[in-house]
Amino acid sequence: MSEDYRLVVVGPPSVGKSALTIQLIRGEFLTEYDPTIEDSYKHPCEIDGAPVMLDILDTAGQEDYSSMKELYMKTGEGFLLVFAINKRSSLEELKPFYDQIVRVKEGMQSVPMVLVGNKSDVEDSKREVSRDEGEALARQFGCQYIETSAKTNTNVKEAFYNVVRATKSIKDTNQTGIDTSVDRSKNHEKPTVRGNATAPASSSDSSSSGCCIVM
Repeated sequence: MSEDYRLVVVGPPSVGKSALTIQLIRGEFLTEYDPTIEDSYKHPCEIDGAPVMLDILDTAGQEDYSSMKELYMKTGEGFLLVFAINKRSSLEELKPFYDQIVRVKEGMQSVPMVLVGNKSDVEDSKREVSRDEGEALARQFGCQYIETSAKTNTNVKEAFYNVVRATKSIKDTNQTGIDTSVDRSKNHEKPTVRGNATAPASSSDSSSSGCCIVM
């Protein structure tokens, strides 16, 4: 029997959130940008030998739908924060998404996240965000950093797999009742963001798993 995961893919418009999702689900590169309000996808697959169900809700990145976005954050279990490495402003625009997730998830002691620098296929001359800057922001967020390309299908699977793994780790902790994280209920600290250290780049990928929401 497959296990369901609810993942939320967030980020500003035009960074390739839908392209990453379509590449993961269909193995195709989305060439035309459509600022979708909502689209849903279901994709059964396997991670680390276990069957899982990926259910993706693809939503707009625009602030016009902020109330809808907050609802998805409340129901989400793990988060992919996406920016484009050839657009510095998209990196700077991620902080409000992170802050909103932490605020909405205040009752959680750990929030699984992965920071995703998309469009790694661009020429070096067009790159506006270095890998070091991406890794520095990931350390600030307390999560893993990975660079992807929806166009060349580079690290797409890994990005989704890693946030699913982080989500599963927290689920397993909650089920066993064993948690080594600090009790924040008394000092009102923000929840811990959980993810692995920065992942090395790897080669092209195919499909993935979980239940995701793309914003």
